[in-house]
Amino acid sequence: MTGSPTAPGAAASVRPATPDDVPMLASVAAATFVLACPPSMAPERVAAFVSEVLSPERFRAYLADPDRRLLLAERSGAVLGYAMLVSGEPSDGDVREAIHYRPTVELSKIYVLPEAHGTGAAGLLMERGLDWARSVGAAGVWLGVNQQNERAQRFYAKSGFHRVGTKRFLVGGVHEDDFVMERALAPLA
Repeated sequence: MTGSPTAPGAAASVRPATPDDVPMLASVAAATFVLACPPSMAPERVAAFVSEVLSPERFRAYLADPDRRLLLAERSGAVLGYAMLVSGEPSDGDVREAIHYRPTVELSKIYVLPEAHGTGAAGLLMERGLDWARSVGAAGVWLGVNQQNERAQRFYAKSGFHRVGTKRFLVGGVHEDDFVMERALAPLA
């Protein structure tokens, strides 16, 4: 990473990620996933999840998937964070029962580096992600968030999401309890 994400001046920007961004995506994912985990989660479980789900190989596959959109937030040449959205019906039965809007898009991941908190990068990633969801015809967007991650829940509520149910999330071979949150999307004008 170059530049300082918190340097005054230039505003954050968001762009679609490319295959050239894979090393940075994996690096940011490894650094930020732990922020969404309960403090009691064993480091071995976090490491296993990063290895299984957030590796460079997995990011290459995510970028090749036409139903996914990866977005990268930057400021002054420094990466601030990323988001990943997935279009299509959820595979999880609890989610399918909980959500109300179809067609739907999952906000699978949205993370910013700790030093980028307060820069507006998360809000911009959210805005661009919702724009993409509208562009593919989604009527709503859903996400899962750990029930202990109150900071993220506040951000999602501020972004128009509401709790609609619960689901389980596998991390390092152990299930965690997540809230399912959803918001409706106004159609493109």
